[in-house]
Amino acid sequence: MNVRLIKATRSDMETIWRMQIKAFSDLLKKYQDYGVSPACESFKRMIEKYEMQGSFYYFISDDNVNVGVIRILDKQDGSRKRISPIWIMPEYRNKGYAQIAIREAEKIHGAEYWSLDTILQEKGNLHLYEKIGYHQTGKIENINDRMDIVYYEKD
Repeated sequence: MNVRLIKATRSDMETIWRMQIKAFSDLLKKYQDYGVSPACESFKRMIEKYEMQGSFYYFISDDNVNVGVIRILDKQDGSRKRISPIWIMPEYRNKGYAQIAIREAEKIHGAEYWSLDTILQEKGNLHLYEKIGYHQTGKIENINDRMDIVYYEKD
């Protein structure tokens, strides 16, 4: 594997938006979380997030193939950095890309003081984040009768 993060530009955002819709569509079908699913996010909203101060989108690339995307919020003011969201395209999942991407993001933005959230019912996600040093904060938010969001931090 030759995985690296490639910082996205404004001109990459339509590609990233289309990737996000595809990557999260199965979870949307499963949990029917139409109010919060990244698969439902408008292109306009994605551009707003791209333009936010401290917001960085990166392609997760392996040998020049974009296998996923990670967005980092890093205000560089001492507050927690945040992963929101990260995804690996369906055909590249379960190969270690997310773990490598998070470690690469930590090299770029600093290894300490992170946060993220994920779907409580997705046990593979919980395993991944706990394996790389994140711990649950105790906060759980109910989205609907199928799904809850669990919050993580890493110090």
